[in-house]
Formats: sequence, structure tokens, C-alpha cells
Amino acid sequence: MSDLYPQATHDLSRLRRALAPEAAAAFHKFSEAVFADGALPRKTKHIIAVAVAHVTQCPYCIRGHTRAALRDGVSQQELMEAIWVGAEMRAGAAFAHSIIAIDEMGEAAAAANDHPQHAPQTGEQHGHSI
Repeated sequence: MSDLYPQATHDLSRLRRALAPEAAAAFHKFSEAVFADGALPRKTKHIIAVAVAHVTQCPYCIRGHTRAALRDGVSQQELMEAIWVGAEMRAGAAFAHSIIAIDEMGEAAAAANDHPQHAPQTGEQHGHSI
């Protein structure tokens, strides 16, 4: 895969199961239940999983769920569209969170206007100092 992420091998998977067999079995059972056909078909669940895997940036999840989605008949175009949805949601979250910074700017400006001698300096908010 890369120097950062080792290739997932059968030997590593077996070792992971052997090191915590009860937890591994429970996770496997949980995963089977989550991806079983229900209100959403398995195919749709794998499309969602591919998008989420890109947002969480898990290379193992990206490969595994892409492979599973293709096996379930998902098209390359469907997967790419789902990946774009995930990208928009991640970018949208950064954009939406700008409200926090804008609010803090307003509070800092108000504090500086009300008490200029006590206005926080850069990095002094929330007990941090530079």
C-alpha cells in the first residue's frame, strides 16, 4: 500500500483476530448486521460506506468497501458521485464551522471595545498563551 500503511495480509488479519478473538468476532457480527439488506439495500450501504471512508480517510475501508460495492453491482460512476458527496460534506463542515471563528471575532471585538485594557491578546483565549 505505502510506507505509512502496511498491506493488509491474511497473516496480519489472523493475528489481529488471535490477539482479541471475542472483540473481533463481535465486530464481524456487527458488520454483517449493518451491511445486511434492510430498509437500505446492501448495495446502497456500500455506496455510503465508500463516501464515509473517504471522509474518515481510511485507506483500508476505501479499498474494502469499494471492492464490496463493485461486487454488489455498484457502477464506477455511482461510486465517484458518492465520493464527491463525501468531499462536499467535509468541505461544507469546514465552511459551516467558520461561524465559530466569526462569532469569536465578534466577541473579541466587543471585549476590546468594552474594556480595551483587558482585551485578550492573540493566543490568550481559553487559558492559552503564546
